[in-house]
Amino acid sequence: MQRNMVVTWRPRDNIALVVAVFGGLAVAWLDASPGWDDTGITAGLLVILAGAAAGISGHRPWLWALLVGLPTPLVELAQGGDPAALAALAFAAVGAVGGWLLSRAMRPTTA
Repeated sequence: MQRNMVVTWRPRDNIALVVAVFGGLAVAWLDASPGWDDTGITAGLLVILAGAAAGISGHRPWLWALLVGLPTPLVELAQGGDPAALAALAFAAVGAVGGWLLSRAMRPTTA
């Protein structure tokens, strides 16, 4: 038996998109600021923002992880920074999967 796995774009996905894009860009801007050297806060923000976006949407955690996590290493690498900035994607992925799992756990079950 094959299930129809089509997931449509819903209005709450628009909210998740705004959270992910603007949040990811804000973290990248903060991380690239002169004098900013607090990796823990950057990582925490990535986890929280990706988790929030995935939780709001309830679908596609990979998309929210990329939208939140990708701006930080792109900005860092464009400025000649360390490739370790790619770890931002891992933190965003952890947050996105956590938010997605939480949204699935809170969904009402149908009989």
